[in-house]
Amino acid sequence: MLASCASEQASEEAGDFVTSNGSPAGVYEVSAADGATSIVTINADGTYSQVTPDGGNAATGTLEVVDEQTCFKVRRPGSVPLCYTEGELAPDGSYSASTDSGVELTVRPYTAPEEGEDVAEEVVPVAEG
Repeated sequence: MLASCASEQASEEAGDFVTSNGSPAGVYEVSAADGATSIVTINADGTYSQVTPDGGNAATGTLEVVDEQTCFKVRRPGSVPLCYTEGELAPDGSYSASTDSGVELTVRPYTAPEEGEDVAEEVVPVAEG
């Protein structure tokens, strides 16, 4: 029983990152209205990576929840966080996210495409810098 308590305490201290709407760490497909998509991996430690569906590296950085928004900061000198207001989670884990400047995205848990399926080539700018 003590081992169980110690394990729970260590887990709480490590703090698994969740977005402002409560979405857990995981892999998500992010889509814009123009059809551009990217795959964003949110790690439990508050870091993220973003790639195009074809595997091209788009960005890596850190995450933070500030004023009820999830903010992405690219690991680049001088980068400025890009923050999103997130809608409520749907039963399937999807939600909408928008920036103050009006960029609207749809976020859903990622499912890898079947072999032979086409993948989008454009990258959705999750974070700019």
